[in-house]
Amino acid sequence: MPKRPFRARFGPSLAKLCGVLRTAVFILAIFSCLTAVAERPSEPAKIEVRSEDLLVQPVATNWISYNGDYSGRRFSGLSEINSTTIPQLRAEWIFHARNSNRLENTPVVVNGTMFVTAANDAFALDARTGRIVWHHSRATSEGLIDDASQHVNRGVAVWHDRVYMETDNAHLLCLDARSGNQIWDIGYADWNKNYGATSAPLVVKDKVLVGTSGGDDGVQGFLAAYDAMTGKLAWRFWTIPGPGEFGSVSWPGQAYLRGGGTTWMPGTYDPSLNLIFWGTSNPAPDFNDDVRPGNDLYTDCVLALDPDTGALKWYFQFTPHDLFDYDAVETPMLIDAVYQGEPRKLLVQANRNGYLYVLDRTNGNFLSATPFVEKLNWAKGIDAYGVPIRSDVRPTPAGSRVCPGYSGATNWYSPSYDDSTHMVYFLALEECETYFSEPTRAFKEGKEYYSTGVQRIAGETSQKFLVAYNLDTGSFTWKYPQNGRGHSSGGTMSTAGGLVFFGDDAGSFEAVHALTGKPLWHFNTGQDMTASPMTYAVAGKQYVAIAAGSDIFSFALP
Repeated sequence: MPKRPFRARFGPSLAKLCGVLRTAVFILAIFSCLTAVAERPSEPAKIEVRSEDLLVQPVATNWISYNGDYSGRRFSGLSEINSTTIPQLRAEWIFHARNSNRLENTPVVVNGTMFVTAANDAFALDARTGRIVWHHSRATSEGLIDDASQHVNRGVAVWHDRVYMETDNAHLLCLDARSGNQIWDIGYADWNKNYGATSAPLVVKDKVLVGTSGGDDGVQGFLAAYDAMTGKLAWRFWTIPGPGEFGSVSWPGQAYLRGGGTTWMPGTYDPSLNLIFWGTSNPAPDFNDDVRPGNDLYTDCVLALDPDTGALKWYFQFTPHDLFDYDAVETPMLIDAVYQGEPRKLLVQANRNGYLYVLDRTNGNFLSATPFVEKLNWAKGIDAYGVPIRSDVRPTPAGSRVCPGYSGATNWYSPSYDDSTHMVYFLALEECETYFSEPTRAFKEGKEYYSTGVQRIAGETSQKFLVAYNLDTGSFTWKYPQNGRGHSSGGTMSTAGGLVFFGDDAGSFEAVHALTGKPLWHFNTGQDMTASPMTYAVAGKQYVAIAAGSDIFSFALP
């Protein structure tokens, strides 16, 4: 039989096979596209932070400002990560900042977008993956001194579709939250190059509140408010009173222009009282009081101000006539609780001078002060009015042993509070140092204004503790000792999962049981911790994040 042509023999089956293959390829292509869409990072949701969004307490899905909410309590209502699930917690992503090896910012998260800072740069990240959405770059400033020369930045504030940040040379930037493009730039302390800025701004109503660093460098401290839309100055409160103003007796001649009292950390806000609460730094010059007699108002204070006008409503001074650099910029936590049998609106601050203070925030009345370190010799106690009973310890030309030391018994790194346990959580430092003094030097712009300094004491050790203070009992429930050199600056955060997260003194991100202090989990970052943690959720999944060294770490359950 003659052979049929190739096409005649195989044509129908080959055509059928080709059709099947074409169908298979088409299906695979569709599947591939669907998979690519599923794996592609989702686009960030719209950024729109209204003034009422900033009033939400406690925070949950969004961590909308430096402390989470206005209260400064750093408590989150998220509970997916808890004492049962935390053994499964793992690193989800890591973001590396190339222009800084010392991140001190707390990330802010709004609708799945995370905003972080590194020196003068701002980044928007996909909070689920760490992918960069946009990057606003600004060169670091030259010619700065002291803290400002380290180009530290602690984060941003967000309002509507705008992001606000301070720069190392005390400029306030307004950026478009969608693109990172600059809308405006205001220099708010550019007439004296000893000013700097290290804080995150705070938005209250329609104003952006900013302060400066430089309290050791011969500047006049202030807090300023700018219109969040236009950048126009609304008000400025000078923390060092000028001639003829109340408190000016401490500042004879031109001393008020160099008195310090800077506002280098964010404050807190009570919308029911319409008051902001802001801490101020030490007086200048440090360690020598030749040119500043009296109490040196308003240094080492918490100030209660009207956010609409900047008018002072009350103040409380923790360390009058400070000789030891005991700044009072530690977070003033706003807590509503039954205290000593009576419902009170409280302000609680663990102060750098070694005492934990409880005040009535409606009027600034002193309620109690409890020492939280054993090494404390600058004062013998606190009297019934909240005034320290001073010892004879002071800096001398030959050197004097002072406790707490220059870093304070605690510092700027954040405390937190859990309403279910009625406990305040913070890091405490047991340390003494030798303080020296010398005659006050003439002020020179571009030079520090210290009247000498401090020195470590040979043979003496320093140690940090995570402590839990119970407001009901007025005592410490537990203390968790840290392994390290006492030099870390990692703050705390508490959650509805019954946990306290914090940066420990050995370079690890750690979590303990909020009631007992029992360690439950840790992750070694391999870097120094100089920041405070936060938590957020995207699509119902909880994450916790913290900056360490030059990286942002984000963690989640599998």
